[in-house]
Amino acid sequence: MERIKEILNTWRKQRVEKIEMSSVFSRNPTAHKWKATYRCLVIRELVFWRIIDLLDQMVTLANNNGVLGARILLRSAFETLGILIFLNQKINALLDGSLAFDEFSSTTVRLILGTKTTGSKIQSINIVTILQKNDQQYPGIFGVYKTLSESSHPNFEGMYLGYSEIDEKNYITYFKNRWDEMYSNELEDLALLCINTFEIEYNDIWPELFEKLENWLEDNDDQLSTD
Repeated sequence: MERIKEILNTWRKQRVEKIEMSSVFSRNPTAHKWKATYRCLVIRELVFWRIIDLLDQMVTLANNNGVLGARILLRSAFETLGILIFLNQKINALLDGSLAFDEFSSTTVRLILGTKTTGSKIQSINIVTILQKNDQQYPGIFGVYKTLSESSHPNFEGMYLGYSEIDEKNYITYFKNRWDEMYSNELEDLALLCINTFEIEYNDIWPELFEKLENWLEDNDDQLSTD
């Protein structure tokens, strides 16, 4: 896990401490009069802060034989990564004309303010739906999430496989914590998959995509203003 710790230490130094509406507006007044662009910027950095926190705690648990907890946190990290991938996919959809601006703007609201709380006016987007969309771009990522989810739930793997061994010949069930023997060797590789995919989305895809979004808003400003 030393490699993961080194990456996270570097990431902490790169975190954005604040985003000021005034500075964003001065960058491009036409594009940033729309609140959706500000929400996009905020969502991106929220993902960064949360994924660092989740992976940092995952490393702590993994280094202290807390493999089950580490897998649950890693599952949450993939969910968090999924938000950024999904947001970038929606920006692309807006740019290629397959998504209307009103729907795009509504999506950014749901990503940043949506909840599953009963009676909430803004419903969050189902994370399974988001990760299934992610899988179109990164085949296999949804499968990783589903595998980690099996550990998270009190089902066959989460209980029976994780805490027992069967002597079928003598009809004896032995109880033991088996998470370390089953999954400790794969934690780092899965964490690196999450990290590498995040860096592609955050550092490579986002900057160019967001500039295209700003240009698109400038080009379509008159039409958007009158709709």
